[in-house]
Amino acid sequence: MTIKIHAAIKSILTIVILVWLLMSLIVFFNQKNLIYVPLKKYTNTPKSYGLDFESIKLSTKDNETINSWFIPHKNSRATLLFLHGNGGNLSTRLDSIKIFHQLGLSVFIIDYRGYGESSGSPSEEGTYIDAETALIFLKDIKNLAEDEIIIYGRSLGGAVAIWLANKYKSLGLIVESSFTSIIDMGKYKYPYLPIKYLANIHYPSIEIISNVNTPSLFIHSKHDEIVPYEFGKNLFNSANEPKDFLDINGLHNDGFLTSGRIYTVGIEKFLKNKLKK
Repeated sequence: MTIKIHAAIKSILTIVILVWLLMSLIVFFNQKNLIYVPLKKYTNTPKSYGLDFESIKLSTKDNETINSWFIPHKNSRATLLFLHGNGGNLSTRLDSIKIFHQLGLSVFIIDYRGYGESSGSPSEEGTYIDAETALIFLKDIKNLAEDEIIIYGRSLGGAVAIWLANKYKSLGLIVESSFTSIIDMGKYKYPYLPIKYLANIHYPSIEIISNVNTPSLFIHSKHDEIVPYEFGKNLFNSANEPKDFLDINGLHNDGFLTSGRIYTVGIEKFLKNKLKK
């Protein structure tokens, strides 16, 4: 009887270990597809929201072509460089573009490589290059000064925005619904796997944010079901002054809409008090 029990325990442990190894291998080899979920087809354009726009192709230093939209405002307070999240493309951000435009901002939004009409395949280094290319375009081609550009990123775009704000000065940084690092996200999603050793995509925002010296606004919902609220708070706590934190309502992908005036008034307050615009 004892021998049978030991054999059963051994079999169960073997199965658990094999499943653990299999899951680790799946995460390791599939992490790019888990993190980047691009949509190639555009569902609409700013025209459908009554907004004029320019469709602009940017060339990166590693020879990729990045598609972008520039939505001007007649009485622009500043230009917001919009770095979107890990899914969709430009056309799935039209509600946000309209909100920022109503706040008196011109908007310049890019699709990372592999998204929409942009060439190539997404990668961590690629998203950094694409964002840097966009910022240089605003400065060199649109002739905007550093204090006329706000760097904004939502979710994964928040990590890209933090990286960019650490490298270039700007009028302000807005980070919405973002995480501390991919490793922290992996540990949260897969607490039973050795994510630290499996991850080859990092986005280490928590290590970078303390080096950023730009007025910053962090936005997060306590009801975010994808990126924990505490991750947004940890970024805020590690950031330098001047900084603000805006609590919103709703889920990860719709908090900016369901929060209504909480969201727009919070951003307006940041623009007025911190950016003096």
